[in-house]
Amino acid sequence: MESRNLSCSFHVPISCSAAYTLKLLDQMIQAARIVHMDELELYFAGDDDVGPFSARNELESLNILFKIMNKLLVTSNAGAKEVLQMLQNEIVERLRSVGKSDDAQMVSQTQNHDAEDSLLKWGEHHGVKSKLRIAFFQGAGRGMVASENICVGDTALEIPESLIISEELLCQSEVFLALKDFNNITSETMLLLWSMRERYNLSSKFKAYFETLPANFNTGLSFGIDALAALEGTLLFYEIMQSKQHLRQQYDDLFPLLCKNFPEMFRKDICTWDNFLWACELWYSNSMMVVLSSGKLLTCLVPVAGLLNHSVSPHILNYGRVDEATKCLKFPLSRPCDAGEQCFLSYGKHPGSHLVTFYGFLPGGDNPYDVIPLDLDTSADEEDGASQSVSTSQTTHMVRGTWLSRSGGFPTYGLPQPLLSHLRTALGCDRNESTAETDIKENDRVVLETLLSIFNPMLEELPEPDDSDWCYTQTHFCVGAIHQHHLPVHLISCRESASWDVKLALDYKDLQRRIISSIVTSCMSALENV
Repeated sequence: MESRNLSCSFHVPISCSAAYTLKLLDQMIQAARIVHMDELELYFAGDDDVGPFSARNELESLNILFKIMNKLLVTSNAGAKEVLQMLQNEIVERLRSVGKSDDAQMVSQTQNHDAEDSLLKWGEHHGVKSKLRIAFFQGAGRGMVASENICVGDTALEIPESLIISEELLCQSEVFLALKDFNNITSETMLLLWSMRERYNLSSKFKAYFETLPANFNTGLSFGIDALAALEGTLLFYEIMQSKQHLRQQYDDLFPLLCKNFPEMFRKDICTWDNFLWACELWYSNSMMVVLSSGKLLTCLVPVAGLLNHSVSPHILNYGRVDEATKCLKFPLSRPCDAGEQCFLSYGKHPGSHLVTFYGFLPGGDNPYDVIPLDLDTSADEEDGASQSVSTSQTTHMVRGTWLSRSGGFPTYGLPQPLLSHLRTALGCDRNESTAETDIKENDRVVLETLLSIFNPMLEELPEPDDSDWCYTQTHFCVGAIHQHHLPVHLISCRESASWDVKLALDYKDLQRRIISSIVTSCMSALENV
């Protein structure tokens, strides 16, 4: 704030031109952006960068100003109302423009959704209030669109707390009563077991909810051998392998032990590996963190709300606390949503690797959280071999696509300033006011060549496909191949005919290649000018 000469206090003259008022609003927005920056945005922001830093940051910044204007409009006199209303209208227009390009990417399609409509009717019967309806979209499946124009701050969806599935509901079930003192099983595991059984419980209160859930969630946890083979050379490959092995070990610890000790409760035909994985994927892909009226922050399933799709520029950003007065979980809009427009929810600040593994998709548009972490040494060796501490305020470093940077030239070349500062210190290439221009260029050359030595090998691990339309044949492999993290694969033509998991794996690999390639290209371009 100080370096940009900004303040959180503003004086708005009642009698001033529209141009001056909007200029003042720009300063307010710049200050609000900085107030709402998270660590990642702070890491990648340039010294002179005034934003926007991300869709999330922009929505947070504009919404706090929207709320302030709303409050002032209620208490202000007639003279002040005109200028305040001008500011309010401009804020709404700017909110309307956030994410418009992302909204247009999803194409709706005609499909039967009787089961989903039944869920909405079931929800309405139990107190759900909604300004949304069901729709299907190419590449995304189910989603929800506005059934009317919904303004900023209006509630699009309202779910009674009694319909929320959580640990508090679990404590009333026979599963909890049977297992609360058995082998130190956690409440999270009990919820998985409860979900496995409740899915087939014809008298369940949540029968309508479970009937609308997909037979397969198609997340990274269900990736087959060919999809995993397509991910070789990426960190996501190892993340998925470790997650799958963890879940398999968890299943083996539970079964057949529970079937033997509680044969009526845990039937063998229900307690299969496929059903256990289904329950895990259900909670990974559909759960939300909610503060209930009891004050407890719990992982919950929220019927109907789970139909909302994710976007990096969502309409619904802040939710997750049950309203104490109405005992309902409300989903207010952070930007306008017109009738017929898909209404998006934020699943959180997640990179593509997390969304692929636990949700089974890559979001449209640029995701600012798609970063590649770097494991860099935090010390530099002197010539005599003694260790010299490198003191930087940042210990974790990362990169992302340089196309997201607004500074492509000297001194950062589209790369994050903290990373460059760390490398300059580590390589003895620090600069100050007395450093000669030739030395600055030579030091930058050393830093850029060091970055190329890091990213060129990474890019070589992700070669461009020989054919833009890949797909994979089914392959036969030995069990040992999985544990060795090496999977054979045979390429054939036509990517379009590949299975869903191979397509998603290749899309993710394309994204990683694009990010790393942008780093290499930026370094190469910078070297031509130093």
